[in-house]
Amino acid sequence: MERKGKIGLLPKLIIAIIAGILIGKFTPEQVVRLLATFNGLFGNFLGFSIPLIIIGFVAPGIGDLGKNAGKILGLTVAIAYGSTVLAGSLAYFADSAVFPHILSVGAMVSESAAHGNPEEALLAPFFIVEMPAIMGVMTALLIAFTLGIGMAAIDGGKLNEVMHEFQSIIEKLISVVIIPLLPLHICGIFANMTYGGEVQTIMSVFIKVYAVIIALHFTMLIVQYLIACSAAGKNPFKAIKNMIPAYFTAIGTQSSAATIPVTLQQTKENGVDEDVADFVVPLCATIHLSGSTITLTSCAIAVMMLHGMDVSFAAMLPFVMMLGICMVAAPGVPGGAVMAALGVLESMLHFSPTMLSLMIALYLAQDSFGTACNVTGDGAIAILVNKLTGKNARIPDASGQPVGAGD
Repeated sequence: MERKGKIGLLPKLIIAIIAGILIGKFTPEQVVRLLATFNGLFGNFLGFSIPLIIIGFVAPGIGDLGKNAGKILGLTVAIAYGSTVLAGSLAYFADSAVFPHILSVGAMVSESAAHGNPEEALLAPFFIVEMPAIMGVMTALLIAFTLGIGMAAIDGGKLNEVMHEFQSIIEKLISVVIIPLLPLHICGIFANMTYGGEVQTIMSVFIKVYAVIIALHFTMLIVQYLIACSAAGKNPFKAIKNMIPAYFTAIGTQSSAATIPVTLQQTKENGVDEDVADFVVPLCATIHLSGSTITLTSCAIAVMMLHGMDVSFAAMLPFVMMLGICMVAAPGVPGGAVMAALGVLESMLHFSPTMLSLMIALYLAQDSFGTACNVTGDGAIAILVNKLTGKNARIPDASGQPVGAGD
C-alpha cells in the first residue's frame, strides 16, 4: 500500500523543474556542472539500459500473445495496433498544422547559433564515464522479435519463464532506479538550460504542446467510440460517459495495468459480454497505447521542430508503426512507455542524449493523461470486438434498460 503523504511523480517533476530553473539562475557555475556530471552519468546508464529494456519488454510481450490462439486474439491485436497507428498519424497531421503557428521552429538552433551546435551552449560535466550498450538498438529489436515469435511458435515454457524473470528485473530497474532518479536528472537538465539561456523556449513549449495533446486525446476517444458504437448500433457518448470512472482512475494510478479492474467493470456496464471483456481489457492494457502514441509523437515533433529537424510524414510514419510494437508490454509503472520508446527515438529519429532527456521531461509531466486515454480506448475496442465476434454490446440507458439494436 502506498504511504499517505507520499509525493507522486508529477509533483516531483514540477518541483525538479522549478528547482532546476532557480539553480541555473542563482547558483555558481560549479553547481550546474555538478548536476551536468550526474546527467552525463545517468544519460550514459540510460543508453546502456535501452537495449535491455527493448528485449525485456518486447520479447515476452510477443511470446505471451502466442499463448492465446483463436480469432478473438488476432482480431483484438489487429484493432489495437490499427488504433495505435491511427492515433500517431492523427497526431502527426494535427501537430504539423498547429505547431508551426504556436512554436518557434528552430528556436533552440538559432539561440545558440554562435556556438554552431545547440548543445555547446550547455555546461560540460566535470568528467564522463563511458557506458557502452551491449548491442545496438536495431539488434536488440531483432533479437526481441526473434525470441518473442520463437517462444510463441514452439511454446517454449522454460525460455518463457526466463524472459519473464528478465522482464521483472528490467521493471525493477525502471521503478527502483531510473524513475526515482529522473527528477534529479530533469532538475539538472533545466539548470543547464537556464544557465545556457534556453529554458524560456522550453517552458513556452510545454503548455502549448500539452494543450494540443489533451485535445488530440479527446478527439481520438471520440473517433474510437464513433467507430465502435456505429458498428454495434449504440450511442457513443453514453458509452464514453460510462468509461469516465476508468479515465479518472488511470489519471490517479498512471498505470493501465493498475486500472484494469475499473476498466473491466465499466466495459461490462457498456454491455460487453463478460467473456469478451475479461479477455480484451487485460490484453489491451499491454498492447493498446493510442494515448501514449499521441503524446510521444507530439512531443517528438515539438522537440524536432525546436531543433530545426525534418518532420515529414515519410520520416514519422515508420516511427509511429515501430512505437506500436516497442511499447508492447511496457510495464505498469509511470514512464514505462517513454522508456520503451527511447531506443526508437534514438535509432529512427536520431535524437541526441539532450533531446531524449527533453522527451522524458515532456512525456512524464503528462503521463497520466496518456494512460487515461489508453484505458478509455480499451473500452471502445472491447465493444467492437464484441460485435465482430458475434456478441452485440448493449449499453444501458439512465433507467438501466439496454438500448440500441438487438443481436
